[in-house]
Formats: sequence, C-alpha cells, structure tokens
Amino acid sequence: MAGSTHTVTNQPPPLVGYDVYTADRALSEAVGRHVAPELLDEVGEELAAFGRTCGSAQVQEWGVLANENPPRLRTHDRYGHRIDEVDFHPSWHRLLGKGVSAGLTAAWVRPAGHVRRAAAFLLWTQVEAGNGCPLSMTHAAVPALRADPGLAAEWEPRLTSMIYDRELRPAERKAGALFGMGMTEKQGGSDVRANTTTATPLAESGTYSLSGHKWFCSAPMSDGFLVLAQAPDGLTCFLVPRVLADGSRNVFRIQRLKDKLGNRSNASSEVEFDGTWARRVGEEGRGVRTIIEMVAATRLDCVLGSAGLMRQAVAQAVHHCDHREAFGGRLVDKPLMRNVLADLAVESEAATTLALRLAAAYDTGGEQEKALLRIAVPAAKYWVTKRCAPVTVEAAECLGGNGYVEESGMPRLVRESPLNSIWEGAGNVQALDVVRALQREPAALDAYLREVGLARGADHRLDGAIKALLTDLADLDGIEARARRLTERLALVLQGSLLVRFAPPEVADAFCASRLGSDGGAAFGTLPHTLDLTAIVERSRPQA
Repeated sequence: MAGSTHTVTNQPPPLVGYDVYTADRALSEAVGRHVAPELLDEVGEELAAFGRTCGSAQVQEWGVLANENPPRLRTHDRYGHRIDEVDFHPSWHRLLGKGVSAGLTAAWVRPAGHVRRAAAFLLWTQVEAGNGCPLSMTHAAVPALRADPGLAAEWEPRLTSMIYDRELRPAERKAGALFGMGMTEKQGGSDVRANTTTATPLAESGTYSLSGHKWFCSAPMSDGFLVLAQAPDGLTCFLVPRVLADGSRNVFRIQRLKDKLGNRSNASSEVEFDGTWARRVGEEGRGVRTIIEMVAATRLDCVLGSAGLMRQAVAQAVHHCDHREAFGGRLVDKPLMRNVLADLAVESEAATTLALRLAAAYDTGGEQEKALLRIAVPAAKYWVTKRCAPVTVEAAECLGGNGYVEESGMPRLVRESPLNSIWEGAGNVQALDVVRALQREPAALDAYLREVGLARGADHRLDGAIKALLTDLADLDGIEARARRLTERLALVLQGSLLVRFAPPEVADAFCASRLGSDGGAAFGTLPHTLDLTAIVERSRPQA
C-alpha cells in the first residue's frame, strides 16, 4: 500500500479519449467555410471520426512507441547480400496505415479533397509528426508526375489509393504505393542546380542510368522517388522505382540514416546511385520547373504540420491549467496565465485559419487562386513554421517542470517544432521565393492584395498594416536584404485579414492589437489586459 505522502492530488488527467477535430473550433469552423454545403455533413462526420481516432488512447500510444523506437538500417542480409532495408516499429506501420486509409494521400481525387485532407493532416500531426513525411511526399508527387501523362496514368492510382501496402515488390503488383524525394546533395544544399548526380540516357526512350548521391533522401522505404540529376541538356527530374518490374531491387544504396533532433520515427537517409534505373519526368533541363509543384505542396504541409503542433501544444497547456490549482485557484483563472494562454491560442488560430485558406485555394482552382498561392504559400511557410518553436516552448512552460519531462509529451513537440521551418527550403529560401514572385509575377501580388482587401475598413490596425505594406512594396530597391521583414509582413497582414473576416471579434481584436498594432510585447502573455481573454481561452479549450 502506498504511503500517505504518495497520494496523488492536483495533477491533471491525461488529455485522451476525446474528438480532436470537434474540440478544435478554429479548425472545424474553417472546414465549414471552405467545404460546399452539400458535402459538409459527409466531410464533418469523416473528420469527427478521425478526430476520435487521433484522441484515442491506443493511437496516442502508437505515436509514443513509434517515436521511442526509431527506424533501423539493414544494409546487408545474413548472407552478405546488399538489401538496403529499413526496419520500423510495428506502431509506425499502424500509424502509416491509418494515415493512408484516412485519405491523407488522396486529396487529388476526392471532392473538397484538399480541405478535408488538410484538416486531417493537421489532426494527424498531433499524434506523431514523423509519419507525416511519407504521407506528404506521396500526396505532393501527383502534380509533378502529371508533367508526363503516361507516368501519371500509371502511378497516380497507386499514390492516391487508400490502401497501405508495406511490402517491397514491383509497384504494378501493389494496391497502394508511397513516394519519397531526393533533391539536395552535400555540396549544394538548397542550391540544387549545383547537383552533380548524372543521368545517362539508355536505349529505351525516356530511361536513364543515374550515378551520384543524395545528402537527404526522406522515407527511403518508399516505392518510388522523384530525384534531380544532370542529364545531357541540364538538370532534369526523374522517377526512381525502389523495385524494378522484374522483381529485382533497383540500385538504391542507403549509406546511413540521419540522427536527428526530432522527427525520430521517420527515416531520413543518405543514398547512393550507381547505375540506378530511372525514368524521366518532364523535359530534359526543366527539372526544377517539373518538381516545383511537388515542393509547393510539401511546403503547404509544413504550414499544416506546424499548425498542428501548435494546436496540440496549446491544447495541452490549456488542459493542464484548467485542472491544476495554485495560489488558491485554478491556473486558468489567474489573470497572467490567462494572458499567456490567450496569446498562444491566438497564434494557433491564426496559423490554422491561414493554412486552411491555402488548402481551399487548391480545391477552388482558377488563375487568381493559383496566383495567390504563388506568394501566400512561401510567405506562410516562412512565418507559421517559425512561430511553431516559440509557441511549443511557451506552452511547455505552462506545465512548469512537468513540461520538461518526457512523459508529458511536451519535449517531443518542442524537438519537432523547428523542423518544418528547415525542410523544403529554410527561411531565406522562402523569403527569396516571395521576392521572385513580387518581381516577376504581378498577378501574384494582385491576387494577394485582392484577398487582404476583402477585410479593408473593418479594423483600423489592419488598414494601417496594409498601408505600411504597400509603402514597402513600392520600393523594391535592395529588397533582398529586406526580404525576411517583408515576407513576415505579408504573412501577418494575410492572417489579420482572415481573422477579421472569419474569427470571433475577441480573437481578431487580440491579433490586430498585438501583431499589427503596437499593443503587444515580444514574449507571449503580453496582450492588452482590456481584451476578452477569458473568451479566447475558452474557445481554445479541448473537451476531454
């Protein structure tokens, strides 16, 4: 029998056994805005069921186990044959199977596919972010493959399948397939035009032999990969199958797995090609243009992933403070803690609202929506992913010392939080991409200004921020040195516009005062005390 000093009191219950989707009002309301009325019941029921899956004790335990048991590389079998296989904990496969069956790779073939997938991806990130990588790349490979109608017809049904088939065998004998990507090399990094991997044409039209290496190749257990290599006419995109049609393994030598800060459940690798068979995707010399649609889609997933991490961090912080008592009352009722929680909730809602608006642009289509994405995706990727780390760290602090203990789950969120800012082009790459769009694509800026202009006149602080932004845009001299500041402003103004239009007044008021006006500090918890902070915190409370 436990001694009396070990009686447990004043400890919050686990945040488990709840509907993660329905409890997230910012997310569910965004889905309601962007999904056609005739589909809303179907989509809402699907996401609520998936939300219950995400909140279940079993699935959350799978996430913990997958993170605690990282993948293991086996280069050779017991007889000395080169096999280059990666072993995963069973929980990884269970999670990946759930993600595929939930449609996280099927957006391109479902009605309202991008919004419903974006919402589900945001939910799934909160369980375990590592398996989001193969799901994201498989989803994003579809538009790149459409540069070659023949390849698209062959591979798209496999990539958009809702069946997870983990076996390594020829893709034509599988009910579903996953894709990875290999772009960067150790001497070039983000400067992919410095790649040295070579592609030599073979006798069969459109086929090549690759020789070289990739410094980062994610999800090396996938069925196929999009890679960049130097063909006779320049940098070109190629499809590299893991297993060839005759059942033999393609030359795909995994040199090692990366030992990463976070994202431990996912395998990131260095690979070598040596006579590796590949098929060309798109034209020779147009590799970057071919693969750029894949990059844009994975960048949006970085935004969604960061929004998901922020939402989970805020949910854990609010839940803890709602059940923890100190100094004569609940923490959530203490004015200063309420200010911190409200500030974190505003940041989380701004990220979610922006991410779902961008997903809706994919569903809507049309030239103006495409033009908006050209600026808004890199701007959102720059800003939202950078806000993720300070949000998760502050949320962990809300738990005090408990938040620094692995069992709380908060350290896993903190370790994961910088990743989306680095992957698919770090901050400078995104800011410079925004600058290129401003200089070369006037339709993109026009679409952006039309979007933010929909809220003009509704809040004087937003109007002032738009005016200041227009002044910045009028002077593009020396813009590279100002690219980060300008990109930040573009993202903040777009978030402010969306919140003024769609969020409750207390949320929009807090955002405009602290992010667009001058009534906020550098740290979280510095919102004006005159705001309705109680309503903001209540809106963000997860319902266990």
